[in-house]
Amino acid sequence: MISKLLASVKKETLLLLRDRLGLSILFIMPMILIFVMTLIQDSAFKTLNEKGIPIVFVNEDKDSLGILIEQGLKSNDLCAFYDSIDGKPATPELAKKAVSEGKFMVGIVIPHGATDAIRRNVTALVNETMEPGSMAKNNSTAIADTVEISILIDPVAKKSFLISITSNLREFISEVKTKIMFQTFSDQVAEIIPDRSNAPKHVFAATQIIQYKEIYASGMGDKLVPNAVQHNVPAWTIFAMFFIVIPLSGSIMKEKNEGSVFRLHTMPGSYLLLVSGKIIVYVIVCLIQFLLMLSVGLVFLPMLGLPVLVLGNSFAGIFILTLATAFAATGYGVLVGTLASTEQQGAIMGSLSILLLSALGGVWVPTYIMPEVMRNISAFSPLNWSLEGFYKLFLRGAEAGAILMNTAKLMAFGMAAILSASVVNRIKRTI
Repeated sequence: MISKLLASVKKETLLLLRDRLGLSILFIMPMILIFVMTLIQDSAFKTLNEKGIPIVFVNEDKDSLGILIEQGLKSNDLCAFYDSIDGKPATPELAKKAVSEGKFMVGIVIPHGATDAIRRNVTALVNETMEPGSMAKNNSTAIADTVEISILIDPVAKKSFLISITSNLREFISEVKTKIMFQTFSDQVAEIIPDRSNAPKHVFAATQIIQYKEIYASGMGDKLVPNAVQHNVPAWTIFAMFFIVIPLSGSIMKEKNEGSVFRLHTMPGSYLLLVSGKIIVYVIVCLIQFLLMLSVGLVFLPMLGLPVLVLGNSFAGIFILTLATAFAATGYGVLVGTLASTEQQGAIMGSLSILLLSALGGVWVPTYIMPEVMRNISAFSPLNWSLEGFYKLFLRGAEAGAILMNTAKLMAFGMAAILSASVVNRIKRTI
């Protein structure tokens, strides 16, 4: 049995080495795919974070609110700040026209007297707090906060961009109101305290009470910032490994068409023994693919200015998961090649099914933005099992034990596919 297995492995290796074009497609095309997809997504990411959303700003307030919002927008990486249009100072009319023509995605207009309106409102509230009934005594009412900031929107702008802009504006306005309130309280206290030099004036002016710190829930702590490389390298590597179904099924169909499969069946031994040589050879091919894809993320993409691929904390986990993924991919290729009757059928069945499984598995679109029904369906995709395993290793810094369930699913899928291929082959031979 060992000699038959070695003979089968030798036969498959020679057939594969003779097809140099097929080998180049197996190894070079996935590398090009990773280059293209990572560069595209990284460019989009940089466009958002470095160049920012083009915003035209009109400050008719010329006071605290307008100045603070202007400073905030200028320092915000989300925005590309402009306060002039074609060399002219921006006005509400010019801004609206420019946004309607697509020159800017968003226009922000701060009206005249906006800070005064907030200041009057806050002052009235502070006076009422310090001296209850003062408004009734003076026959006055609190001035409503009627500041109306106009946000001019290009219909092309995505809703997520607008939410980011409006949330930033609310933060700026709240900061202005808080500063004015503290300042007014300080002025009231200063009038009560005889020694005005000791009054807590401006004590809150430069104080930021609440600060925010972003912490990624990863075993690697601050060493990792998620980026396009961390997603695309494992995702498209898995896609390339499963796409081996096309050359593998083509090899099986070629044996059928040439009649060599009938000579192989005359030899004593099961169908599993006959295809075991293919499985071993193509698993090795998948492992070589994976090493080449890693080299892209570790060496070649950083040469283009992209982040280097972070492999996580467990090389053993990477090897186990890669081996399970390769086994699942080759097992599925054997099943497709056994089911198909012609090479065209095998190519179409294999390519379309892998495209479908990769779309469901989160390779094309992240699963978290899918509808709930599709997320539930994606849990049955072997590409999703593998991708989630690599996410655990690369992004979450997990150890090998965390991906055992993913590995078990992939191994069970590959074994089920091979056993199904054996049953289908037995049925076809009987017919």
